[in-house]
Amino acid sequence: MAASRPPSRGGAKPTKIPQVSWRDPHPAPLVLVSGPEEICAERAIAGVRDYLRAEDPALEVSDVRADDYAPGTLLSLTSPSLFGEPRLVRVSGVEKCSDAFIQEAVSYLDNPQEGATVILRHTGASVRGKKLLDALRAGTGGGIEIACPAIKRDGDRVDFAAGEFRAAKKRIAPAALRALVSAFADDLTELAAACQQLIGDVEGDITEDIVTKYYGGRVEVSAFVVADTAIAGRYGEALIALRHALSSGADPVPMVAAFAMKLRTMARVAGNREPSRQLAQRLGMKDWQVDRARRDLAGWNERSLGMAIQATARADGEVKGAARDPIFALERMVTVIATRQPFGE
Repeated sequence: MAASRPPSRGGAKPTKIPQVSWRDPHPAPLVLVSGPEEICAERAIAGVRDYLRAEDPALEVSDVRADDYAPGTLLSLTSPSLFGEPRLVRVSGVEKCSDAFIQEAVSYLDNPQEGATVILRHTGASVRGKKLLDALRAGTGGGIEIACPAIKRDGDRVDFAAGEFRAAKKRIAPAALRALVSAFADDLTELAAACQQLIGDVEGDITEDIVTKYYGGRVEVSAFVVADTAIAGRYGEALIALRHALSSGADPVPMVAAFAMKLRTMARVAGNREPSRQLAQRLGMKDWQVDRARRDLAGWNERSLGMAIQATARADGEVKGAARDPIFALERMVTVIATRQPFGE
């Protein structure tokens, strides 16, 4: 039996169920995937699915939204089918679940269906569903928990990246690992993608020279750091980041392209209240991209977003030859976006 842990936010009771790493997930009648780190949660959920599918390719996979739950759905999807195929039910949004879902899920804990695996995704963004989580963590239903805590500190990001290479049985030099994490310090998803690119592309050990070859200029990476800082409204930091990127050899053209891409995504998501997964599917995006755009939109409105897009379009033409001073064009664009005001005001 796994050791109990201290109560979580909201006074949750210590857990008595096994704690499983998101890197090595396996199924159980009920699987609680908890915590805010979405990329780890996605890996865990996909890992459980792949495990079950490897056991039986006839696996039936169903998705349920706990915040828009139709009574009777959980029992219907987990009940044995005519031919007895295994069933996997992935439940998202448990942190904002409806009363009907809580009631039926708590009842389901007392009588899990044979051959069914139910994954409950709770980000920890609220204490909603506490009764369900407490019962599951107390051992009701024979479940497991896969914790996905936030990865924010530099040391945590280094551990994450090292784990990516270790899982792939790929060696990376310590200096190369530090350089890679430094290059992608602002976005864990981009860091994970960079790790997987190196794992897939490079034969043999990964050295600092290889990381430099792939990401040495950090043109695109620096561009996104500048864009994220400016969009967050941190004007002084954005100008410092811009000058650092330019001194490191960043090209103004992809710099403007990074701003344009992020602002375009924000504009597509702005004002839309659809659940992230549904909106992402409709727009041809990933769930995390929708969530990131929604976070980026904090403090923005239709006027300021339109002004930022216009400033970026102007800078795009100027850095491609329409103006004599592309650096001034970049600084003016960053000023408009970071201050959310017309230039000079």
